[in-house]
Amino acid sequence: MSKKIIIFAATNDRTMKKILLMALATVILTACRQDVQEDKYNITSKFNVTYNIYESFENNDDGSITYHAAAWGGLVGVMKERNLPVDWTPYESITFEFAEPTKIETQVLISEKVKTWGRAGISSLTCFFDGLDVRNVSEVLFQATDSTTITIKSVRLTPIASNWDSRTIWEDECHFDNWENGIYLPPEHFANLTEGDKLEFIFTTDRTDFGRTYWQFKTIYATTEMTLEGNYNELNKWGSAAVGRDATSYRIALTANDIAKLKELGLYVNGYYVIVTKVNLLRKLFQHEETTTEETQ
Repeated sequence: MSKKIIIFAATNDRTMKKILLMALATVILTACRQDVQEDKYNITSKFNVTYNIYESFENNDDGSITYHAAAWGGLVGVMKERNLPVDWTPYESITFEFAEPTKIETQVLISEKVKTWGRAGISSLTCFFDGLDVRNVSEVLFQATDSTTITIKSVRLTPIASNWDSRTIWEDECHFDNWENGIYLPPEHFANLTEGDKLEFIFTTDRTDFGRTYWQFKTIYATTEMTLEGNYNELNKWGSAAVGRDATSYRIALTANDIAKLKELGLYVNGYYVIVTKVNLLRKLFQHEETTTEETQ
């Protein structure tokens, strides 16, 4: 009788080990799947070359990159797949997260169409693709305006989460030239807005002078020198935002304070060699819901 009990116990022990091993394998597999799901928008590892031979970078154990920048050099992320450009139309932005606030100005450049400036002292820099052509992205360039060391915690793409209703509030043609002309939009245009709604400027850049290398917008609450808060991180020390040579639209997500001030004072916008043909207000309609399919076994 005692032998049977011992044999039965041993058999049960082997069975339990198998069950535990299978359970452990399932947990590991599930964790791996979750990691892939969580990291599918993380493209930090693609940033693996510099523009300037005097620059360098290190890949850290935690996945971050320590970038030793030279002035106007660049850390380059090569986005091609099978040697072909990628389509980023399903995404609304790319965000660089920094380990600590930046000490100098930075910028993100995606071809000549998408360009975002980042002031010193920011912990992240987001480049929105709003209204721009990102169907053929080959590389992304992260630059610093002077020599510095920046640790980039991550670079992530954000999928489009909302649809927008567009309403035109101004349509004509205004050549900003060298800050000489601008557009005034009175307070009545900004009724019934909610935080997160956007201003959109449709424009072309004036390239009549082949030596011109930059183009800018400046948006202020009318009759003041105060710039809008929504694009604060993109502004240089003069309160202007840079746009790319081939850009055709520029959007600003409005804060609650922006909306309150615009309802009270209206908006004035001018800039440097930009030709604006239309100003739209974009209101959020709804958010896309992501659904996941669970496998059954």
